[in-house]
Amino acid sequence: MLGLPADLRAQQAGGGTLVIGSTQVPRHFNGAVQSGIATALPSTQIFASPLRFDENWKPQPYLAKSWEVAPDGLSITLKLVDDAVFHDGKPVTSEDVAFSIMTIKANHPFKTMLAAVDMVETPDPKTAVIKLSHPHPALLLAMSPALMPILPKHVYGDGQDVKSHPANLKPVGSGPYKLAEYKQGEYYTLEKFDKFFIPGRPKLDKIVVRLISDPNALMVSAERGEVHAVPFVTGVRDIDRLQKSKNIVVTDKGFAGLGALNWLAFNTKKKPLDDVRVRQAIAYAANRDFIVNKLMGGKAMPSTGPIAPGSPLEEKNVQLYKLDIAKANKLLDEAGLKPDGNGVRATLTIDYLPGSDEQQRNVAEYMRSALKRVGLNLEVRAAPDFPTWAQRVSNFDFDLTMDSVYNWADPVIGVDRTYLTSNIRKGIIWSNTQQYSNPKVDEILGKAAVETSPEKRKALYSEFQKIVVDEVPVFFINAVPFHNAFANGLGGLPTTIWGVVSPLDELHWVTPPKT
Repeated sequence: MLGLPADLRAQQAGGGTLVIGSTQVPRHFNGAVQSGIATALPSTQIFASPLRFDENWKPQPYLAKSWEVAPDGLSITLKLVDDAVFHDGKPVTSEDVAFSIMTIKANHPFKTMLAAVDMVETPDPKTAVIKLSHPHPALLLAMSPALMPILPKHVYGDGQDVKSHPANLKPVGSGPYKLAEYKQGEYYTLEKFDKFFIPGRPKLDKIVVRLISDPNALMVSAERGEVHAVPFVTGVRDIDRLQKSKNIVVTDKGFAGLGALNWLAFNTKKKPLDDVRVRQAIAYAANRDFIVNKLMGGKAMPSTGPIAPGSPLEEKNVQLYKLDIAKANKLLDEAGLKPDGNGVRATLTIDYLPGSDEQQRNVAEYMRSALKRVGLNLEVRAAPDFPTWAQRVSNFDFDLTMDSVYNWADPVIGVDRTYLTSNIRKGIIWSNTQQYSNPKVDEILGKAAVETSPEKRKALYSEFQKIVVDEVPVFFINAVPFHNAFANGLGGLPTTIWGVVSPLDELHWVTPPKT
């Protein structure tokens, strides 16, 4: 594309408007201080990052035209493209890269993601040298658009708290689109940035994201062609419904980087769940195949360990806990949980993350009936909203809870947080809220986080996964069945590992919709 004549590039550019429908309402647009897909979707359009990744997990140039890892693994040198500018016309320099990396390290919720970064040197305006306290094999992935937006230092470096900075709602980035308008809770509009540094991109003139809180209304809008794309669809009926529409293409590609898992978590410090035999018994009494094939209509892929299916680091050879009621009863007997006169061994509560009935509430209800067969009474405890659930779980006020947690491409970024003893942090949701602690696991994760040999790293994570699955701080159920729906006539669909939370600069109309 870069070598094409200007007139051909213009012809291929296409133009037009894309309307995306989403239930995800962004609190703001700055992905440097906020995780989650609600912010990542617009942030990755507004801000560019050093690298981007293809569908094979391979890094590709973006703001950095080249990168070099030092032989000792203790520094990475980025060479920036020459002509990238921010939306206000100021050039993107290595000072902006250094400022952004240190800002993300200090403010992003993923604390392990850039923990190894000591400093960023800027020997010239187009060279940034990231200095590390130890080798960091996940650092290239951490330079993805969803994780490392490059902020303008001349905007954010004014001394104000970056988490509440006014620019978070009026962002100035160097990505393919600039924010034109935000009607809070209703829609936001992104317009093509004419000085984007990749010639011929973006190919669309405008992206309008309509925020539609009612999932059924969202489906109707897609069927009517009022919205042209619906990302992150998880409902079995919704996926079926969209797949039956002749005007819509539905794909499950574009989510490998997120690695979203749906699981049952245990409070490993509360009796009787502090006994591994009780947790294993519950795993044997739960029928993962029934959940995936019946409750989720076969749309979800089973998950058997802490690293998501599709990751090159996933270990499939783990204990699978196939349904075995006799074994579950034997383990509960051995743990001393004898049935009373009514056949009840213990009564426990199960919480669930509100807002996703098929992935959460329905599974919690199923677990109640499944565990009754082995003498465990489960009381399903609903939460009226996310903050209520998060407060209970993060303060260890739970027995069992359903949860949905993302890998974010690499264990150092999104997996370690659930299992490291050092990350048992009361009040912090999606930390090690299970209070799981195993010195051997801590040791393995510590080694894997600095291991630069892919083979040795894979072996370490293989051992880690087998231990965690054996000790069951979490019973893994399924990969969240994310699907994207696109109107027929769109080309350049985002099917890389980051999908729609990566730049949509190649998305275009092959056949524009009739208006």
